[in-house]
Amino acid sequence: MINEREILSTIKMIKSENLDVRTITMGLSLRDCVHSDYKTSCDKIIKKITTYAKDLVKTGNDIESEYGIPIVNKRISVTPISMIAESSDAKDYVPFAKALDTAAKEVGVDFIGGFSALVEKGVTVGDRILIDSIPEALSMTDVVCSSVNVGGTKSGINMDCVKHMGQIIKQTAHLTREKDGLGCAKLVVFANAVSDNPFMAGAFHGVGEGECVVNVGVSGPGVVHSALKSVRGEPFDVVAETIKKTAFKITRVGQLVAKEASSRLGVDFGIVDLSLAPTPAVGDSVARILEEMGISTCGGHGTTAALALLNDAVKKGGVMASSHVGGLSGAFIPISEDEGMIAAVQKGALSLDKLEAMTCVCSVGLDMVAVPGSIPAETISAIIADEAAIGMINNKTTAVRIIPVPGKDVGEMVEFGGLLGRAPIMPYNTESAFDFIMRGGKIPAPLQALRN
Repeated sequence: MINEREILSTIKMIKSENLDVRTITMGLSLRDCVHSDYKTSCDKIIKKITTYAKDLVKTGNDIESEYGIPIVNKRISVTPISMIAESSDAKDYVPFAKALDTAAKEVGVDFIGGFSALVEKGVTVGDRILIDSIPEALSMTDVVCSSVNVGGTKSGINMDCVKHMGQIIKQTAHLTREKDGLGCAKLVVFANAVSDNPFMAGAFHGVGEGECVVNVGVSGPGVVHSALKSVRGEPFDVVAETIKKTAFKITRVGQLVAKEASSRLGVDFGIVDLSLAPTPAVGDSVARILEEMGISTCGGHGTTAALALLNDAVKKGGVMASSHVGGLSGAFIPISEDEGMIAAVQKGALSLDKLEAMTCVCSVGLDMVAVPGSIPAETISAIIADEAAIGMINNKTTAVRIIPVPGKDVGEMVEFGGLLGRAPIMPYNTESAFDFIMRGGKIPAPLQALRN
């Protein structure tokens, strides 16, 4: 039974501590939209999305109004478009991106993900066309998000594709240079990508998923931060237990919204993703949680250990609250979206190298990192390779969402607006990785891949 104290506690979390449901994401299969004529395929895509998702935004708004729980975004994820477009006669897949953009705008969602390719073990004709289409697609659409999975524990790392993605990111930044390379904020490169992730820019609807599901991403860094204030000076066992109990409460809120949304929309309930996803708002920062544990500034020695404790405790609390915890579930460390991270970078306490170490224990990887526009493509590829290696060896999801900002240099600021926030341009290691990246080929799967 839910008692009065629990109800009041939840109200406090919403009103004072920035608890929100970050997204209701409808995952939708487009496998029945395949057609040899690309125009017909695009028409089928638009029709299916606008049919299934026609009430998604209204449903989210109604639940928010009735329960008083903020629901920040309503989103859609679809089957990786490389698989849908491959059978068509299209020479590039920009028309498919435009179709997604059209459908998303018609139903009123904030973002649509799935302009994606899964190339961890090899590249098909359709995969290659989609990847080559990414820069133009992201420059000509507003709400489309793209992702490419280049590696995994079972597959190793496709270094040919890693090399290519460095070039694609540079091209995307160039084509969206009037918006400070904003297209790159809608592009993420994964290792061990998950098929039920409700968060952008990496969401896609995996081929093993059902026809249509509702996945919910719930977030509450401010709630965890507030809870830890009550245990200052206590041992880490107490810290971990406090985070677990708080994550339990947050997840229950997400499950309530997910079940209600799936019931009203008449589709299956997929997963609740409990990810501490910060926003630029003060009081909604993952960095400040780590500092509350005793790190003077995020990035100092001890930061990685603190983040490991946080990520693990969040997962443990979440799985006790719901049998359907999935997605990424843990702690995100996006620079531009976390005011504490921004402050740490500006102070000089948080570097790209330290961020890489932190990605070994967080739930994703290098996220919303702005670097000088002059960074070489092969250096971007090397950064991706490093992250993919961390994911491959540790059997976890890692990712890179990096923004080479045209015309800007270290120390300058770039404003993206909204949840994407603002970012200081960070320095990178200028030692050349050209010869390393030009080797190409594949990094073999590690021994731990042989688990049968």
